[in-house]
Amino acid sequence: MVARLAGTLYTMQWMNSEMQDTCDRMLDTWSQLLALHPQESIEHIYGVAQTTLALARFLRLNENVLVHVWRGALLHDIGKIGIPKRLLQKPGPLDATEWRMMRQHPLYAYELLWPTPFLRPALDIPLYHHEKWDGTGYPYQLKGEDIPLAARLFAIVDVWYSLSEERLYRSRWNEQHIRDYIQLQSGRHFDPTLVAAFFAWRFGTAWTETLSY
Repeated sequence: MVARLAGTLYTMQWMNSEMQDTCDRMLDTWSQLLALHPQESIEHIYGVAQTTLALARFLRLNENVLVHVWRGALLHDIGKIGIPKRLLQKPGPLDATEWRMMRQHPLYAYELLWPTPFLRPALDIPLYHHEKWDGTGYPYQLKGEDIPLAARLFAIVDVWYSLSEERLYRSRWNEQHIRDYIQLQSGRHFDPTLVAAFFAWRFGTAWTETLSY
């Protein structure tokens, strides 16, 4: 009886492992499709995901949580598939109507990902990464710790990466300029505790906080 139960559990574990491998291969495919869209590249998508995962590990988040952080970071802008290319390729500022359309992409991400049960725990980043600590973000104007931790963490990494890259509408910033900007936005755009954590991870500054997820 024990041997049969052990065999059943082993089979279930193997099936679960195979399912996870299949799911992760599907994520890779989706990420590569997203990289075909304007303003995205496979280097950016994987770079920002790897950096977010490294920062989450620095903060000692639970391994089960890290899986969802990784998946959410890979799919953070999947909703932009629903945005017209002319907006993503526009070299100048968006007008009010265009900006309203652009702000829909987190909601498109929700519509795309929610029907897939194993991706629901990863939705925190695609849906909430444009929320801001002071409540002025979108799509829901969440404030402070009402914004999921994974999304608050990712927001810092995403802005850091974006500012360090050439874009149609601006040149890349140097590292000191980006660091100054992130510090300026601490308590406005970003969770100040996580800004301190990011600087500690990247620059070796002091860090004594303990986070719970």
